[in-house]
Amino acid sequence: MPFTDLTGVRLFYTDEGSGDPCLLLIHGWTCDSQDWRGQFDAFTERHRVVAADNRGHGQSSVPADGYTPRVFAQDLARLLEILKTGPVVAVGHSLGGAIASVLAVEYPDTVRAVVVIDPAYGVEGQRTTFIADALSGLRGPDFNKTLETVFGVLDAAETPPALRTWHSQRALGTDRAVVVDTLAGIYEVREQFGQRAESEQYLGQRRCPVLAIYADPARAAWEVTTHQHAYSRHLTWEGSGHWLHQEHPDEFNSIVLDWIAGLPEQ
Repeated sequence: MPFTDLTGVRLFYTDEGSGDPCLLLIHGWTCDSQDWRGQFDAFTERHRVVAADNRGHGQSSVPADGYTPRVFAQDLARLLEILKTGPVVAVGHSLGGAIASVLAVEYPDTVRAVVVIDPAYGVEGQRTTFIADALSGLRGPDFNKTLETVFGVLDAAETPPALRTWHSQRALGTDRAVVVDTLAGIYEVREQFGQRAESEQYLGQRRCPVLAIYADPARAAWEVTTHQHAYSRHLTWEGSGHWLHQEHPDEFNSIVLDWIAGLPEQ
């Protein structure tokens, strides 16, 4: 199995297919690169595809710290350099959408375009309260119960039962400190851009095309206000759960591949 040793962390990754641009698939909180099992066959027919387990997740090592979007992105930027991928289309779900955005802002030479799926930024109001309550519960004696509550909210009525089980069991198997520190790293730490005001300031620095796919129309409409490139697009699958690419794999794959095929020349 392919692993790469970076400073302080060992990352598991897969690197398959051929064709430019390379696609970098970035999973979310408490997940791993298997999240993209519904995309690999379709994407590798046209493109080289790299997918890694973020530090602390999946088969990657579990260092004591570094659980913020910026450090996750730093790991992946180094991986791309080692693999000599050239500029990638960074496809990120949830936390992965924040990581992809860091790559676009802070490592712009590594990114040709970004695809974000229900990204973990731009929260306000009830969502902010929900996250604060979740962190409080995860830090207390009701860790398992809190995780189950969180994933019950993230899934929707149409989410297949097998996906519900997979999501919750995998989260319960993730190191407890990683679960807490990663969620806090998205929304609580000083350099966070998960909250709406900080998101607006940070995301406005993305200069590449962005395709944004949301379940919530209001959040999708807000995302558009951060886009800087004319080729950027957004769409909404209202009523879906958080893992949109898993609930609608064929439609998702077709939309993403067609959008990538139409990217303007750099």
